[in-house]
Amino acid sequence: MEVPIQINVRDVPEARQAQVEEKIRQRAAKLERFCDHITSCRVAIDRPHKFETSGNPFRMRIELTVPPGHDLVVRKEPTDYDLHTDLSTIVNGAFEAAERQLKELVERQRGDVKTHDEPVALVTRLFRDEGYGFLKTNDGRDVYFHRNAVVDAWDRLELGTQVRFEETMGDMGPQATTVQVVDKPGATLERVERKTMREPLGWEEQAR
Repeated sequence: MEVPIQINVRDVPEARQAQVEEKIRQRAAKLERFCDHITSCRVAIDRPHKFETSGNPFRMRIELTVPPGHDLVVRKEPTDYDLHTDLSTIVNGAFEAAERQLKELVERQRGDVKTHDEPVALVTRLFRDEGYGFLKTNDGRDVYFHRNAVVDAWDRLELGTQVRFEETMGDMGPQATTVQVVDKPGATLERVERKTMREPLGWEEQAR
């Protein structure tokens, strides 16, 4: 079944608009590889007012509806480090995040996800403007994560938020992927480092 799609592209040069819309349709069609019963896909791209005169700072939103009543949302908001990011890269990144959400939803529906086997950690450092942070695992390790790895809305994260995640080895050490919120922070979370801390040397360049 072809994914029903609605596209709203604004503030994109007319010469590129047809190309961008075709890219969106191609990526939306590939979502069927992960879920063949999507009932709607809504995609919006625009340019926030504060970035109107600089760089290529577009934001993107994808909304998917999957029976019985699941609404999946992906938001890609621009930061100062995204000013020269190509729009095709933004589209690809948003749909990759949508694919991760779809795969997890389908696995949950099939009963294939064994959540007790996934690592659990706390958000202990969060550099919201730069788009990355660090988790503290149960065994005391610090694990880097980027906002693009967050399955749930990036804005939901706070110091002390409990998450599940998958782990891979990045260029500069352990890195979390598919970060999913388990529980919001409580009042007695002893491991949360609530004072502002300087990020480890080298991560800033990777995050950019």
